[in-house]
Amino acid sequence: MKKLVIAYSGGLDTSYCAVKLSKEHNFEVHAVSVNTGGFTEKEITIIKENAYKMGVSTYKNIDAVATFYQKVIKYLVFGNVLKNNTYPLSVSAERIIQAIEIVNYAKSIGATHIAHGSTGAGNDQVRFDMIFQTLAPEIKIITPIRDQQISRQEEIAYLKSNGIEMSWEKAKYSINKGLWGTSVGGEETLTSENPLPEQAYPSQLEKTGEEKVVLTFDKGELIAINGTVNSPQKNIEKLNELASAYAIGRDIHVGDTIVGIKGRVGFEAAAALIIIKAHHLLEKHTLTKWQLQHKEYLAGFYGMHLHEGQYLDPVMRNMEAFLESSQSQVSGTVSIALKPYHFTLNGISSKHDLMNAKFGSYGEINTGWTADEAKGFIKIFGNQNKIYQQVNGKVWYK
Repeated sequence: MKKLVIAYSGGLDTSYCAVKLSKEHNFEVHAVSVNTGGFTEKEITIIKENAYKMGVSTYKNIDAVATFYQKVIKYLVFGNVLKNNTYPLSVSAERIIQAIEIVNYAKSIGATHIAHGSTGAGNDQVRFDMIFQTLAPEIKIITPIRDQQISRQEEIAYLKSNGIEMSWEKAKYSINKGLWGTSVGGEETLTSENPLPEQAYPSQLEKTGEEKVVLTFDKGELIAINGTVNSPQKNIEKLNELASAYAIGRDIHVGDTIVGIKGRVGFEAAAALIIIKAHHLLEKHTLTKWQLQHKEYLAGFYGMHLHEGQYLDPVMRNMEAFLESSQSQVSGTVSIALKPYHFTLNGISSKHDLMNAKFGSYGEINTGWTADEAKGFIKIFGNQNKIYQQVNGKVWYK
């Protein structure tokens, strides 16, 4: 019997695939879920029980939270990556690690086939297929939902005909929770004008009083919250717990999908947004202007390539090397204030703070140069513009 590994979420699509492939295609189906954050032990147990109801031979849940941080999130922080200046790439980053873990597991058990439940209209099909094809070209990819273009009603009817009686009612809002954020989709996000209502977001406002929090970074990584040291991934979870009580981190992202259409999705990513903004503030104090400038465009490319499933291209390792190198002086604390629906960055403290230089304070009295030296510098600094105007005789302002 041919071995097949299915990327199993426990939802309708992957449940249909598991039953279909085991009953009609004579596969020995091995279901795998990859935890990149957001799963509770109870939820994992339920997914496991449901997988066996679908007739799978084995079920495995792979804990990849630490891997997710080390291989992807760390570099998103180093680059202050927000797609379209909005979205912290929560789901797209997860899918990369999930795909790698799944294909590695498939290879480890000698599977000849691998399946996922993506449709033909989204980004995930590209990410999964590209990773699978690159790491295991010998393993055949099977995608029943994409290939058959089957409706939810047809899937439910098929499962019932095979004795699978479960509640498959589609929730009004689809929620995908992970370490780096939660995506929220609903009928409003299928439009261009309607916002998501308050109740669509999983975290509701619980606190109204201001709360001060101090984040400690060491070489760009969040190592402590309010002086308590922990692993960066544990600190992300802790900060999300603190900030979610203020309903912080909500927004709607609009962007270009890999398949060429516009997409709109809500998200809630309190910890991700706070960490990125706090880290960026610390960088503004500790990096040179040229470091900041080159980091900005490289991080934009890194985020776009990650979003489009290009994670395995060697250029990603090149950019990661640059981003990591840039963090050698990005250490210190950032003080923030949590408030209902938003947060403020109050300031930083770092021994690498370039504002501590003795050359002078911006807009105040200079101590590192004379007035004549300043005037000479400005005269030379303006040479290029003066020469251009004199040669071309152009007047740009009248």
